[in-house]
Amino acid sequence: MEQTVKVHVKNNGQTIEVPLGSTLEEVYNLTGLEMKYGPISAHVNNKVEGMHFRVYKKKEVEFLDITSSSGSRAYTRTLFFVLCKAAHDLFTPCKVAIDIPVSNGYYVDLSIGRPVTLDDAGAIRRRMQEIIAAALPVHRHETTTEEAIQLFDSLHNRSKVKLLQYTGRLFTTYYDIDGYVDYYYGSLLTNTSQLYLFGLEKYYDGLLLRLPSREHPDELGEMTHQDKMFSIFKEHHQWQDILGLRTVGDLNEVIDKGYSSQLIQISEALQEKKIARIADEIVRRKGIKLVLIAGPSSSGKTTTCKRLSIQLAVNGVKPVGVSLDDYFLDRDKTPRDEKGDYDFEHLHALNLPLLNEQLTALFRGEEVELPRYDFPTGTSQKSGKKLRLGENEILVVEGIHALNPELTSQIPEEQMFRIYASALTTILLDNHNYIPTTDNRLLRRIIRDHKYRAVSAQETIRRWPSVRAGENKWIFPFQENADAMFNTAMLFELAVIKSQAEPLLEQVPENCPEHAEAYRLLKFLHYIKPIPDTQIPPTSLIREFLGGSSFKY
Repeated sequence: MEQTVKVHVKNNGQTIEVPLGSTLEEVYNLTGLEMKYGPISAHVNNKVEGMHFRVYKKKEVEFLDITSSSGSRAYTRTLFFVLCKAAHDLFTPCKVAIDIPVSNGYYVDLSIGRPVTLDDAGAIRRRMQEIIAAALPVHRHETTTEEAIQLFDSLHNRSKVKLLQYTGRLFTTYYDIDGYVDYYYGSLLTNTSQLYLFGLEKYYDGLLLRLPSREHPDELGEMTHQDKMFSIFKEHHQWQDILGLRTVGDLNEVIDKGYSSQLIQISEALQEKKIARIADEIVRRKGIKLVLIAGPSSSGKTTTCKRLSIQLAVNGVKPVGVSLDDYFLDRDKTPRDEKGDYDFEHLHALNLPLLNEQLTALFRGEEVELPRYDFPTGTSQKSGKKLRLGENEILVVEGIHALNPELTSQIPEEQMFRIYASALTTILLDNHNYIPTTDNRLLRRIIRDHKYRAVSAQETIRRWPSVRAGENKWIFPFQENADAMFNTAMLFELAVIKSQAEPLLEQVPENCPEHAEAYRLLKFLHYIKPIPDTQIPPTSLIREFLGGSSFKY
């Protein structure tokens, strides 16, 4: 008699019996579900698993499609896999690095011994299409980590060897497509034919891999020009090349050899030098009266503002800070979102006419009384604080809308300098596994919310999709308006964040939906060796989140 196991399927609320050891793909086929863009992966007891996963005990399963963050990641990883196989099928020698998230896709650094051409891009695209059309199975293998290291060493893949050497795990999972072997730290699709849409084209000196939009899965994400963003990533890669540190394996090696202190000192110096250059440029542009600093959540805008103010003072300019929070409208005049809730991230939650009126008056040399927003009552009040700009003073304003042209529509362009600050993670797990910049910011926010706002990691994770939606609407469309971009992420940062983030993530209960994201972040942090935060100087930007800063917030 065949042994069976019960599986509760959250998608339709039914419990079914399936043969013991069934894969999630086989379970799905027994459910009667029809998912247009899936299934790609699944939540199994609130942990993300690939469709290769086998069921041996009673489980609760929720199948995911490409519109979910987990499903989108699985689709993207599999596309990376097919791209790498296609490139290695066509070129010898060949080295592929999945590098920079840009223009709603990923920049691919392709080394083939000569400059990459349009014909090369076309050849790889056609080979990818052949691999997808062949409906090749994506095989999952589990072996000892020692054997996996030997395998990738024989393939001369040093970035994977370095990564696996420091995991401390007894077993490792790797994949192959038609004999081409690779390693990914998350789940993949089970067959290449599931990759129904992608784009690949020449981009600068490499390639741009384009993906389906999560909101409109039948379409590729809109290609936007992000030349300034791309240049910032490239600048940081130049710094990393000088240090010989491009991957987490490199970082772990530096920590293991006792060189973390030097890495911290160099990283802090590079960041301070960048801030100083921005301050120099502001002063060099005669007539600048207003400095605007914008960036997404947990990007370090506040510390960037404070450190920039110091560098402006060094240049003989006195910075005067003004908070956009004090320009909120009375609550009953605040716009509402589609759910009927107050939308405090909406641009028109601010009193734009008053802001522009007061800025214009200040630049004419007049005195104004700044408003004060009383959050408990939700009303704008007079603060009694008078302000008149002196001859050598510059207003510094920080906030999520600071780069939106509508915010300062009445201020002459020549009087403004705009800065975009964000934590742009430039280190890779290995050459084929990038680290999402949003993960860095989410970890920062989890630590900060717990430390200063008494908010749990579970609640921070629950709110994060809403925060990201607001960023996509109100921040990212305007980032290329910046006169300068500043990367607040540190090369050593994840190694320091690890020690404070892990205990908070471990507290997220297994029986809540947020556990899946907490588990994924813990799994990711497991690759990284820790650095004690005692080595971090009090002026470091990440002290804004870790605590112990010499700045007052």
